[in-house]
Amino acid sequence: MKRQAVRGILLRMLHRLPAVAIGCVAVLLLVLNTFFWVPLLLVLSLLKLLLPFKPVRDALSRALARVAEGWIAGNGAWMALTQRTEWDVQGLAGLDPRRWYLVNCNHQSWVDVLVLQRVFNRRIPLLKFFLKRELLWVPVMGLAWWALDFPFMRRHSEATLREHPRLREQDLLTARRACLKFAAQPTSVMNFLEGTRFSAAKQRQQLSPYKHLLRPKVGGIALALNTMGEQFEAVLDVTIVYPDGVPSFWQFLCGRMKRVVVRVQHVAVPRELARADYVADPRGRAAFRRWVKDLWQQKDARIAALLAEDLRGV
Repeated sequence: MKRQAVRGILLRMLHRLPAVAIGCVAVLLLVLNTFFWVPLLLVLSLLKLLLPFKPVRDALSRALARVAEGWIAGNGAWMALTQRTEWDVQGLAGLDPRRWYLVNCNHQSWVDVLVLQRVFNRRIPLLKFFLKRELLWVPVMGLAWWALDFPFMRRHSEATLREHPRLREQDLLTARRACLKFAAQPTSVMNFLEGTRFSAAKQRQQLSPYKHLLRPKVGGIALALNTMGEQFEAVLDVTIVYPDGVPSFWQFLCGRMKRVVVRVQHVAVPRELARADYVADPRGRAAFRRWVKDLWQQKDARIAALLAEDLRGV
């Protein structure tokens, strides 16, 4: 009881601070949590690199995942301390941290990553994101992502890919190698199908047919299904909505994200697509595109319904 009373007093004191001060406290706690866990991640990763014995490497991989989960739990703790966000989450029943999952989500902000990690931590295996290669050079975090075997992908424009088609093959090969590594132990393969954060400007530039989404990129999710389709327990189609507007990372740290809505749809793994060849078979590519188009149309409608529901609630 004393601990709860002290925590309540601390929360009231924090929430009376100006938003900028709350943001500074959140940044400090984020940095401290990161510098507590990352050295351990890097030491374990170095051991994994140096020791050639598969049983030892497998044990170290499991230890790395546990450390990462502790890191995420620490982030959840400072978020609970500094934020007064209302979390409206549905669809988490039946998840198993001992299974493989393919996770797909719409992408609007860097905050999406923290939301996904908080929602799924220790409910499913550690989320492994496909990251832009440039993020490898982010101080501290880049090293941590490398230690956890997050795959780094080069980002090419469509014009560059048309001019140099072999670059597309190289990216797909990188994705395939990553998925083969993920197959060694339970993993959640995370994919933002849009490939970048949503904005109205990008939506207009793409001539996106969706009201709330950019056009999806099929290659990454297709390669994951081709490589690991038989292992995935389900496809978790996640929809994130920020009813009060999409927050920037700084706005989130300052406690200005009042509410977040998360809906998780359990989608059966399309076994016929898992056996299709996305790279070499034009019919397989067409089937993947139809499947993703259907997912995206449903997600666009779901976002519209959630936003309309929130307006009716107001």
